[in-house]
Amino acid sequence: MTGGTDGHAEDHGRVYQSRGDQHISEHHHYGGAGTEFGGPDSVRRPAVGRSPVALRDRSEVMERLRKSVGPERGGQVYVLYGMGGSGKTAVACALFEEVTGEQGRVGLWVNAADRASLRAGMLAVAADRGAGDGELLAARNGLRPAADLVWSYLDRSAEPWLLVLDNIDEPEILRDGDWLRTSPRGTVLVTTRRAAARWWPGAELQHIGVLPREDAALVLRDLAPHSGTAEQAARVADRLGRLPLALTLAGGFLSHQVIDPWTMDAYGDRLDGDERVRLIDRGADAISEADPRQLVGLTWQLTLDAFEARGLPEAAALLRLLARFAAEPLPLTLLDHIGIGAVLPRDRTETALRALLDQSLSELVDVGGTRCVQSHGILLDSVAAATPADLVSALDTTAVLLLDAVVPAVPDAGPHDPRLRLLVPHTLTLLRHIAGPSAAGALAVTTRLAVALHRTGDYLSARETARTAADLGQRNLGADHRTVLAARSRAGRALFRLGRYAEAEAELRAVLDTQKRLLGADDPDTADSGYGLQLVLANLGRREESLGLLRGTVAGRCSALGPSHPLTLRARASLLEMLPATAVVTEEDGALLALPGECERSLGPDHTVTLGARHNHAWALYLLGRFDEADREIRRVTEAYARRWGPDYPLVLAARQLLSRTRAALGHTEEGIALMTDVVERRESGLGPEHPFTVAGRQLLDAYRSGRRRP
Repeated sequence: MTGGTDGHAEDHGRVYQSRGDQHISEHHHYGGAGTEFGGPDSVRRPAVGRSPVALRDRSEVMERLRKSVGPERGGQVYVLYGMGGSGKTAVACALFEEVTGEQGRVGLWVNAADRASLRAGMLAVAADRGAGDGELLAARNGLRPAADLVWSYLDRSAEPWLLVLDNIDEPEILRDGDWLRTSPRGTVLVTTRRAAARWWPGAELQHIGVLPREDAALVLRDLAPHSGTAEQAARVADRLGRLPLALTLAGGFLSHQVIDPWTMDAYGDRLDGDERVRLIDRGADAISEADPRQLVGLTWQLTLDAFEARGLPEAAALLRLLARFAAEPLPLTLLDHIGIGAVLPRDRTETALRALLDQSLSELVDVGGTRCVQSHGILLDSVAAATPADLVSALDTTAVLLLDAVVPAVPDAGPHDPRLRLLVPHTLTLLRHIAGPSAAGALAVTTRLAVALHRTGDYLSARETARTAADLGQRNLGADHRTVLAARSRAGRALFRLGRYAEAEAELRAVLDTQKRLLGADDPDTADSGYGLQLVLANLGRREESLGLLRGTVAGRCSALGPSHPLTLRARASLLEMLPATAVVTEEDGALLALPGECERSLGPDHTVTLGARHNHAWALYLLGRFDEADREIRRVTEAYARRWGPDYPLVLAARQLLSRTRAALGHTEEGIALMTDVVERRESGLGPEHPFTVAGRQLLDAYRSGRRRP
């Protein structure tokens, strides 16, 4: 490390230049008899309670480490870093046992979790390498530099050695005396949660992460071979986040059930509840209870305590906030909002996040160009379970506020936005956690997110998000709560777009009846459900019923929102599509055909509602037989849509379908066929061959080919 304090550091090698971080995945599990925890006099054996029986997915890192302790090799420092429970110590232990058994190299193991343990362990290393009692006494009493004494004997060792410094989660303690050095006589292996390269200048860093799915399943099968199949074990491993410590504890629990043995499936089912951390830790009977690092519920508490001791309480606060969200990539923009100040000072958010990254509690990931932070699910569950009750309300309120700030306030039509999909698991997880006054706000934000997904054309995600949100919200708010009904209405709207008309009608009608009873016919939410239901009925061929609902929606929105509100204008524009030709010219005393101009004056020429009004206006002109005007109008709309959203967006395809009609009606049949062929192919790709929109497109194409220009 950097300069020592005793003036003798120049006699010993420094850590060499790093060759770059190496990212691997490891795990460990324990079994059988083993040594007890060792103190300073037990440096010749790993202080791990029980030795690891086997490692899975270990080949890459173990091969690198074996090379470091090969014949005539020395002078290197390797740092294994990763979150608590990832198996760093197990990898070190496996290497230790290999080199001391097969190679005959001296193995020296020091628990370096704190200054006292580090100092005592290193002096025990000096004693092992030949230091006399007088020298050791002088070092203990501060009469001579202790680190110099240790390294002088390591440098003079007659035998090559491997020195393991385990659990150095406070690397600052190494600088007090310059404890970490290099020597040509041996290799140093460090395990730590501290990932920042600045703590390990010149060391070769190797990340220890969670396991691949197959290897994680093998861990459970190794420990509890009779509890289930490989696929059942893989499903349990997924629920455990494939974290080595959790897998170890789960396997230990399953293997120790005698009176009523559990199956993998039974264990996995219990992991879906709120008590999964407590269930996992029930497997600790197979591991010494003296070390909290061997308990999922306690291993990260050591780090949180360290934050407090180091004057970083905001890091613990940020982790508690992250624990309200899902163990999925969370866009960093979510954390850059003034509302976070209710939990931690906004100007300390960057410092807090860097502390979490440094301690391997979180990592930065890039998802489609969006920078995100991600933490392990069991870590977040543990933190959430241990969060003091008096902090929960502020955390929930802040989480809702942060999500509210990044979900579009007025969702508009547009192409698929992957950032919206990233928010879905976080809104739903918050709904699972939340209770009390914040529940309605969380549900409202999630429903708005479903609307945004719907407007991008991602109807399946919109449906699943709204449906799940409604189910979760109902637990706290009741089935008849306004926000629950709004979420169910949105789910019904998505069902319509998925072509599931019968299901959409049933869901929307049930919601609409309840909203009329509780909120009134003119309430905006009631009008919204009525608007959705009329779309379904129109596509089921029940035009008169649909038109009656649409007129009711227009009246309700005019009354509640005003005639120029975007939602009112959207409903009025739908009349252009729904009314028969004879009624279009008389509706609103003849003013309906002038609606596109009204929309443009109120909202601007490029607003989605304005473009939609022009789209429907072109349809009305087509029905009136004014084909030239309809063709010019829909061509402009189609070009505007395509520029804005690309060729596959649903509105673009709908506009191109109408353009094909006008071209065919004007005698350009081949152009109409080409346009419609492209539309059908794109709909088959996006919606499937049996979707009603696809089927209707094929029928229209057949009509063109049969010579009917205006089907």
